[in-house]
Amino acid sequence: MTTDVSAAPGAPSCSTPGPVAAPAPWGRVTLVGAGPGDAELLTLKAARVLASARVVLYDNLVSPEVLAHVPVDAERIYVGKKSSNHTLPQEGIIELMVRLAQQGKSLVRLKGGDPYIFGRGGEEAEALAAAGIACDTIPGISAAQGAAAAVGIPLTHRDHAGMLVLATGHLQGEGEARTVELDWEALARPRQTVVIYMGIGTLGVICSKLIEHGLSPDTPAALIERATWPQQRSIFGTLQTLPALSVEHQVSPPALIMIGDTVALHARIGVGAALGGGA
Repeated sequence: MTTDVSAAPGAPSCSTPGPVAAPAPWGRVTLVGAGPGDAELLTLKAARVLASARVVLYDNLVSPEVLAHVPVDAERIYVGKKSSNHTLPQEGIIELMVRLAQQGKSLVRLKGGDPYIFGRGGEEAEALAAAGIACDTIPGISAAQGAAAAVGIPLTHRDHAGMLVLATGHLQGEGEARTVELDWEALARPRQTVVIYMGIGTLGVICSKLIEHGLSPDTPAALIERATWPQQRSIFGTLQTLPALSVEHQVSPPALIMIGDTVALHARIGVGAALGGGA
């Protein structure tokens, strides 16, 4: 389905029950997962939709190689967000999407990774459904999947990890009371791989809390910076050593934290060069 197809009367909005879809003159929104960065990791469907796009709203984590799939005469609107530096707040992005669709424009909302894995795609799909705007979602390879494959960390393994947990390390709350609110007991369970998004700024808290709730300080842990991009770096250590290694190597977002016995398997699988040590 290309992005210039207008919504038909009664068409569903992101497969979410709610108000009937917009009348035919309104545009359609396609939420597209751009994958972790490497353009060759785009799905065929995503590449096809991008090639026919007329309006594209894209995020900070979308690589130039992925954007190259968009026609040169298409309208490109940057709505990227970095920590404490948002081009538009999330509410503004949603308002823009709704306004463009109501003007009869079909558009692509292009997000790094997968729209429904810490991409706020669920919020956008919900808002579009409430506005009666039809939309589709094209999944993408998540940052966790891309990082794991790029450095040789199996996210699950019969001998080491029967569960995979994805969490966000964002600070919650206001002012000096801001902290990381996570289910630490669940994250500290054995025989699982934990991947934490957006946690570089709170890495010290995350590691200390996991140790406090029962994980060994020697638990293998890694930082994967800009996974699948040409600038990719991987830093390996343990829960105890990883915060210092992050400072030493000046790790900056976007980067993922990976924790668990599967992290140590990178030494056997041997994908790419690594910094740090101890895992």
